[in-house]
Amino acid sequence: METPMTVIPASISWLRAQASSCWNNITPLLISLLLLALLFDYVMYRKRSSHCPPGPTPLPFLGNLLTVDFSNPQTTLQRWTKKYGMVFSAQAGWQRYVILNGSKVIKEALGPKAEYFADRPHLPVLSIIGYTKNCGGLFLATCSTGWKEQRRFCVSTMKNFGMGKKSFEQKISEEAGYLCSEFKSQEGCPFNPSELVNNAVGNIICILIFGDNDVTFLQLRHLTDDIMKTLTRYLPQILVQTSWLSFVPGPHQRIRKLYNNISAIIKEIVNEHKKTRDPTLARDLIDAFLEEMEKVKGNPESSFNEQNLIKIIFDLFVAGTGTTAFTILWGLLYLVLHPEVQKKVQEEIEKVIGRDRPPMMEDQPNLPYTNAVIHEIQRCADVLPIVPYATHQDVQIDKFVIPKRTIVFNHLSSVLKDETMWEKPHQFYPEHFLDANGQFVKREAFLPFSTGRHSCPGEALVRMELFIFFTSFLQRFTFRIPENHPRPKVGRVFALTVAPSPFQICAIPR
Repeated sequence: METPMTVIPASISWLRAQASSCWNNITPLLISLLLLALLFDYVMYRKRSSHCPPGPTPLPFLGNLLTVDFSNPQTTLQRWTKKYGMVFSAQAGWQRYVILNGSKVIKEALGPKAEYFADRPHLPVLSIIGYTKNCGGLFLATCSTGWKEQRRFCVSTMKNFGMGKKSFEQKISEEAGYLCSEFKSQEGCPFNPSELVNNAVGNIICILIFGDNDVTFLQLRHLTDDIMKTLTRYLPQILVQTSWLSFVPGPHQRIRKLYNNISAIIKEIVNEHKKTRDPTLARDLIDAFLEEMEKVKGNPESSFNEQNLIKIIFDLFVAGTGTTAFTILWGLLYLVLHPEVQKKVQEEIEKVIGRDRPPMMEDQPNLPYTNAVIHEIQRCADVLPIVPYATHQDVQIDKFVIPKRTIVFNHLSSVLKDETMWEKPHQFYPEHFLDANGQFVKREAFLPFSTGRHSCPGEALVRMELFIFFTSFLQRFTFRIPENHPRPKVGRVFALTVAPSPFQICAIPR
């Protein structure tokens, strides 16, 4: 039996009427929810604002996210510093941050008031890769997640295995020699030094952690580079922290996958150590950690557990490769851009060491200009510009009271480029570290390793690496811009740490 044609239009009209009625009922609800959300946002903003320093006015729900240049956040921080002062606040979603700038403010925070900044911020987005209680690694651990005992363990263990000692100095010297051989094999032709430098620096940290430069090193490094770049792209969501944007689908699944791959590689190395270790003779940091795990067996509150070991290895690997390698690359770039500086360093090295004997740390006091150049490279390179902390309790900095559990960013770039502390803060000027007699002087505003309780635990190792690598380079080579190539630009690639833009050089044997 056929349906009368008039029924269909009637059905459509009825559906339209129902939809219109439904929409009319939903519209007031949506408006009410929006107004409630705006009210909540306003209350949250007022609550935060009443306790925090001044800063840019945030947008509802988003905060100041749309005004940040995430390809180079330092430019945004510099602009806000000029407008709001050395201590200001900003907002991401409903999460409020305080940013400290300048030598005076940061020295106050990390010097006499260091105990108030003894924590790292909890970032829920990182819980997807297992950073939790009793499993915060080294650099993301808090006072309640074993930070003190793990920092103490890592520093003492690395010292036991030679960090800062003459026994390890020889290994660094050998690695510098291998790298110089790689430079020589380029036969004066243009090449990008990035891969060679990364491999050399990575070999050194692998000796401390794994006992040798394991064949899995390249896998780890490429995965680590990838995860750092992904974290940088994910920075807005990391900053938002606990607000609704943390739950928006994004690259966090890629971060999880990358970290799981890294964790699997490290776990395999740890398992091999378990099979082959001698309890009476630790070969490396992994063996030493496994021994500590045996001592606290049965104590679920201890931070000495296998998952934490994996995270500490990851933390040390990232810190021990990226920052040092980037500093060396920045140094090579500054040397080709300033041939007159390069020539003076070569003359000093030739006078003190000659061309045959490998440089050693005992030569450093007799090479004041070389030492000044290395320090100026670190100052200008500024590879770790922003360091996060969390206040352990209420603290007054400058004229502002920062509440307990506030996330604070120390803008170290503002110290290394502080116009009140440096004669030529925005230029490469080794004389910053020389007195009137040409002798090396340490500057108060030189904080590339940060300071206080969260200063770099591997500072002694990095100092040794930079000195031996650079003196070895300039003892054997003159570095130049390739012929018919444009002058390299001092471009900065921000990925939590800062690398120079890719460049090519020629290494001419002396």
